[in-house]
Amino acid sequence: GFAVERRHRGGIQRSLQFFDATGAAVHKVHLRPVSNLHAYRKLVAELVSANQEPTMSLKARVADLGARTADWAGTVDDLREHWSRLTDVNLLKTLKLSRCQALRMVGQDYAWLLDNAAVGAVLQRAAEDELPIMCFVGNRGSIQTHSGLIKSVKQIGPCIHVLDETFRLHLRTHQIREVWAVRKPTNDSHVTSLEAYGSDGKIIIQLFGARKEGERERDDWRVLA
Repeated sequence: GFAVERRHRGGIQRSLQFFDATGAAVHKVHLRPVSNLHAYRKLVAELVSANQEPTMSLKARVADLGARTADWAGTVDDLREHWSRLTDVNLLKTLKLSRCQALRMVGQDYAWLLDNAAVGAVLQRAAEDELPIMCFVGNRGSIQTHSGLIKSVKQIGPCIHVLDETFRLHLRTHQIREVWAVRKPTNDSHVTSLEAYGSDGKIIIQLFGARKEGERERDDWRVLA
């Protein structure tokens, strides 16, 4: 990770930026005008590395299965049997299937394809109806989450923006290949998610109705999904 300072619009823009072993950015935290500069400098001083060399060695990126056919010799019945016994919201890792393959195979009582505009429509309705949601956006090294209400949702060209004081989301809808509504059994009956995938078969964003562990899923979220 790096503490970065650069001149921007007549001032100094400060940030903490983190990268994986291949050099790909995985997380960035930017200070705002009201941020505590003393706390930032104290944190940087505590975490500073003894190695300040201007170069470093990077690892080659390993190819990801993504949407390619995985090595799986099971049947649809095998998949449905495993799916029906899920006790958490994570997809099965015991079956050698990509997520998109599993969604296409498991059946419409567990997963059904939606229009690509569904993500924007759900975000807009959640804001209008004051329906609290959980949002998960991840990359190879980090997952960011938000749980609660959203207020300001704007569509600008191909991008959807959530511009709240405590939550910012910028979603490039033209990079979405398909959107699924997914139902997974849990100890709390079942949960329903909206999942958007890119052309590489990787998940872009997941949306759930906000709930605490042990609580039943909200009825208004199920209706919306």
